[in-house]
Amino acid sequence: MNETLKRALSGAVYIFLLLASILYSKESFAILFGTFLLIGVYEFCKLASLNYYISLPISAVLYYFLWDKTLISTSTWTILSVFSILISLKLLFYLFDNKKTDFKIYTRYIILIGYIIIPFLLTNHICIGKGNKYNEKILITILVLIWTNDTFAYLVGKNFGKHKLFPRVSPKKTIEGFIGGIIFTVIFSVLLSKYYIGTKNLYIWAIIAIIISIFSTLGDLIESKLKRVAGIKDTGNIMPGHGGILDRLDSIIFVVPFINLFYLILYYVS
Repeated sequence: MNETLKRALSGAVYIFLLLASILYSKESFAILFGTFLLIGVYEFCKLASLNYYISLPISAVLYYFLWDKTLISTSTWTILSVFSILISLKLLFYLFDNKKTDFKIYTRYIILIGYIIIPFLLTNHICIGKGNKYNEKILITILVLIWTNDTFAYLVGKNFGKHKLFPRVSPKKTIEGFIGGIIFTVIFSVLLSKYYIGTKNLYIWAIIAIIISIFSTLGDLIESKLKRVAGIKDTGNIMPGHGGILDRLDSIIFVVPFINLFYLILYYVS
C-alpha cells in the first residue's frame, strides 16, 4: 500500500475513534484513553528502559481510581495537576540542558507518573464543565486547537520561516511558524468558543489558545529530544505512517496539566 494512503487511512481511523468516543459519553472516552494510556506507558517503558510489568499495573490502578473528576476532591485534582506541572518543568530544564541526556532509574519512574500517567487521566477532567457536567465540546475544541496550531505552524514555517526555533532538537521548526501557529490558534479559539461552545468568556479561550500553542510546541520538542537521546525515530508503530501513541499525543499530554492549572486558578479566584 502507498505510504501516503496508509498514513491517511490510519490517521482517519484515529480521528474517528477519538471523536466518536468523545461524542458518545465520558465513559467511552475514558475507556479509549485508558487504552491509549496503557499503550503509551508500554512505549515509554521501551523508550526509557523501564520495567513494564511494574509500570502497567501502576498506571491501570491510578487511572481506574482517578479518571473521573466528579469522584475526587478539588484538593486531589490540585495535587495531581501541580505534581504533573513540576515534572513538566523538570523536562523543560532537560530540554534546554545541552549536557544532560539521561535520568536515574527512580527519576524515570517519577517522570512516567507525572509526564505520562497523570496527563492521560487529567484529559478526562477537562471535559467537565459547569456543574460538573460532561461537555464534549470542550475537549473537541482543545483537540481542534492543537491540530490548528500544528497545521499553521507548519504552513507558515514552510512558506515564511527563516529563523530556526530549536534546531538542535527539531531542525524544521521555525520562529515564524511558532508565531503563526499562535495567531491562527487564537483566531480559531475565539470563533469556536463563540459559535461552537457558545460561551461569552472569549478571553478565557484566547488564553487557553496561547497555552496550547506554547506548551504543545514544547511537548513536541521534549518528545523529540527523548527519542533523539534514545536513538529512535518513533515511539512505536501502532499507527502506520504516524508512529506510536506517544508520537500522536505528545502535544496534548504536555498541554493538559497546564490547562488544568489554569482551570484551578479560575476556580480559586472566582
